[in-house]
Amino acid sequence: MVLPNIWVTLGLEPPDVREKDFDGLWGTKMADLTDLTMGVSDESVVGPGPARRTEKWQPVARVRTYELVLQRIESQIVSGELRAGERLPPERELAELLGVSRPAVREALRVLEAQGAVRSQVGNGPDSGTTIDRVPRDALARLLRLHVALGSFPLEDVVETRVTLERSIAVLACRNAKPANLARMRAALLAMDASEVDLEVFNERDTEFHVALADAGDNRLMSDMTRAIRESVRMPILTAMTAMPETGKRGRRRIIDGLRADHHAIFMAVEARQAEQAADLLESHIRGFASHMATAD
Repeated sequence: MVLPNIWVTLGLEPPDVREKDFDGLWGTKMADLTDLTMGVSDESVVGPGPARRTEKWQPVARVRTYELVLQRIESQIVSGELRAGERLPPERELAELLGVSRPAVREALRVLEAQGAVRSQVGNGPDSGTTIDRVPRDALARLLRLHVALGSFPLEDVVETRVTLERSIAVLACRNAKPANLARMRAALLAMDASEVDLEVFNERDTEFHVALADAGDNRLMSDMTRAIRESVRMPILTAMTAMPETGKRGRRRIIDGLRADHHAIFMAVEARQAEQAADLLESHIRGFASHMATAD
């Protein structure tokens, strides 16, 4: 007896059955096929020969298991079912609940940790396990640093973004800066003013000044974005400054003296609550150094 070619259509090997068993087996398979094709239009039922794709039936994207776990956890965070500070089930239990392997759960948690959405700690203490967290600052910095290095964002775009962002920050800082914010900015200025300051240390204190200014604005999103953008260009800035000649009109010493003067002028404007002046000084400072970087390249 020749089996119908439905097995070939389904991509299955024909079962090795005896003729007396055929009726019962085929009846089962036919019932299953009827369930599968219920409600499907005739145009999408594939007969013998090459499958015909239609708008209704297109190849589905291949999704790795850990991405499904990631989607499930993210959807619960977005819906509010999981909130910051709540603990996820242990890895083994979560794998059983979702019907996936432990490596899939582990990989999904690594991605979430890199995104700053969870915090994982190994051990048996009260703080062990995985907790929903909200620490976007480091995640944003890592993301931008990598993509600036890869050339995803041209330096010109980064400069324009910094100008737009930090002008607004200057206005907010003039309105909201507290004595502690001003003291932090002043400390960064003093560190940059040291006569024998190392170039890398100068760059770090430069970053600290801009971050302290952003924090003074009392807008957490702007502050985190400033930190991320400034961190993303820290190495390009250091590389450009290292490549500059020591002396001369565009020499490193002259550029550093100019940066010191810029920072002090910005600080004085913020301290005096002169918002428009502070914003203009910041824009001039950012654009001016960007031109030096372009020349150094």
